[in-house]
This record gives sequence, C-alpha cells and structure tokens, in this order.
Amino acid sequence: MYEIKQYSYKKADELGLKIKPSTRKGKKIDVYKNDDYLTSIGSSNYKDFPTFVLENGKEYAEKRKRLYHLRHQKDLKHFRGFLSMYFLW
Repeated sequence: MYEIKQYSYKKADELGLKIKPSTRKGKKIDVYKNDDYLTSIGSSNYKDFPTFVLENGKEYAEKRKRLYHLRHQKDLKHFRGFLSMYFLW
C-alpha cells in the first residue's frame, strides 16, 4: 500500500480536500470532499515527486517533475489529471 507523503497532504489542504491511501487496486490516493468520495489518483506502478526526493534527492526529483509536467500538460483539462499533478508532482 502506498504511503502518502506530507507533501501530498499539504497540497490537499490547500484545495480543501482530504486524501487517504487508496482502496482501489493499482491506485495511490483516494480523494474526498466533505467525506464524499471524488476519485482515485496515481498509479501505484510509478514513482512521484515526494518519493523521488526521498530516494534520489531534490535535484533529481526536480528534473523528473519537469519531465512529468511536459508529458502531462494535456491531462490538466481533466479533473483527475489535475489532481494527480497537483498532489503527486
């Protein structure tokens, strides 16, 4: 099971949302608003910014973040894509 990092909790607070480890197979985070389930985000098969920071350092994580943003700009028009980028990158 994915361990949500403080980075993601802080980002969720900024949007007024709650996050919990996902109960859905293959996902990292379940997102809630007022205790109502919204969606599941983040594939458990891939690393994310906070994980890269812990494992490889901030400089390497920033490079990965830049590349992720380049690849996923089109995802921002979708709610789930926006949340994934915001909470995990």
